[in-house]
Amino acid sequence: MISYFKKYPLSICIIAVILYLSFFKPPQTSLSEIKNIDKIVHICMYGGLTMVLWTEHLLHHKSIIKRHLIIGGIICPILMSGLIEIGQSALTDNRSGDWMDLIANITGIILGSVFSYYVVRPYLRKMKK
Repeated sequence: MISYFKKYPLSICIIAVILYLSFFKPPQTSLSEIKNIDKIVHICMYGGLTMVLWTEHLLHHKSIIKRHLIIGGIICPILMSGLIEIGQSALTDNRSGDWMDLIANITGIILGSVFSYYVVRPYLRKMKK
């Protein structure tokens, strides 16, 4: 368990920030008036998390361990996202679970994975040489 904190410190911090942001009462701003701005935020949060998970994995392993990335970099963030949406619906008065948020999160995870595989991975390989 401690090795996860050593290998994935930034990922763990981002997960904590996502958990906090998912349950606090957001202030009303002029950005709230932009249609579907929250979906863009969801895509960015989960895409960013996924890219950081992949980057930290690639930095600590000589080659990709597909099973680790599929489970830890794709399935776990999707499950976390779904549980957060359920938690928002069941545990808060000021937030609601939203299927479209879950779809936006999954979109971010997919985009982050594709970007990491085709851009981050080759870049890190080049840097290691």
